[in-house]
Amino acid sequence: MNLTVEYAGYGRQNAWLGSAHGTDATQTITLDLTSGFKAADHFENGIVKSGLPLTKLSSGKYGLLTGDGELAGFLYQPVKAPADLANGVGAALLEHGRVKTANLPVTVSEASQKSATGRIIFA
Repeated sequence: MNLTVEYAGYGRQNAWLGSAHGTDATQTITLDLTSGFKAADHFENGIVKSGLPLTKLSSGKYGLLTGDGELAGFLYQPVKAPADLANGVGAALLEHGRVKTANLPVTVSEASQKSATGRIIFA
């Protein structure tokens, strides 16, 4: 068994978090990386960036929120993208808490922010 601690090079992935509130109650989800994610914008060295806004898809999986869709929450921790993006990947969804909009990896529209009123505080 290898118990060596390694630095994965994720950088300041959680600089978008505005507080610890909600981080102890994330929801386990399955990401559909074929639903709007682009390696050049959302992956860093094969790692999906935390802080990406997510929406619930009709399949029950979660995909990247684009436009003015309904915000389900944010990808809490970075996850490794599988070699075959058609395979879902387990992840944690921050569905309530405080986020620093200036530090999010992508912009979330005002309409999408309003869809999360009462669950997410945008600072």
